[in-house]
Amino acid sequence: MPVIAYMHSPYREKFGIPRQPNLVDVQSYVELCPPYNDLQAFAGIEQFSHLWLLWQFHDNKSVTATDTFRAQVRPPRLGGNQKIGVFASRSMYRPAAIGLSVVRFEKIVKQGSALRVYVRGSDLLDGTPILDIKPYIQYSDAILDAQSGYAQQQPMVKKVCWQMPAQQQCQQLLAAQCIDPQHIQELQQVLALDPRPAYQQDAQRVYGLSFANFNVKFTVSTDQVQIEHLSLLD
Repeated sequence: MPVIAYMHSPYREKFGIPRQPNLVDVQSYVELCPPYNDLQAFAGIEQFSHLWLLWQFHDNKSVTATDTFRAQVRPPRLGGNQKIGVFASRSMYRPAAIGLSVVRFEKIVKQGSALRVYVRGSDLLDGTPILDIKPYIQYSDAILDAQSGYAQQQPMVKKVCWQMPAQQQCQQLLAAQCIDPQHIQELQQVLALDPRPAYQQDAQRVYGLSFANFNVKFTVSTDQVQIEHLSLLD
């Protein structure tokens, strides 16, 4: 299948990416590859508020066409211990490494040969190959009485607090215009969802996360996330 575009997002690594789309109001954009960077191909897209993105799990480790089929996986939502059928999950390790996400359409921008589709709410790693873009149809795609099994409830949102050194580092970087205030807001939404694997509950452990152009160090307790350190990426 042809790759028509690539995602540009602040998610620099898989750790920290929300487990579903639209949990974090993060802005990103899809940049089209030639010959798909034709504005005529998007005539009428402004009539839709949301879009489906069809994409590849391109950063899977040790996955080849000859790998043995794994019928069961361990979803993070179930603590990483309970097995479930791969087709009853959204695991990245599937026979066809294809993902599907609905995102909110913002705008389409054409500058020279570059064509970008700006969206919000994506859960895609920076550099993800895009296979297709389709409009979201409310009357058929929204099933209001659908049952979602073990993923029926939305994840808990924790309070995010800044330790004084991290707060000072953030203010200095903002004052120097080294970081984007919008990215700080998006980072707090990411951390509020507790990006740790469900089986890791060590409140003393310091975690590191790369987001946009900076790195953050944080700890997590039962009801809150503490930001300990903020610095620019090398």
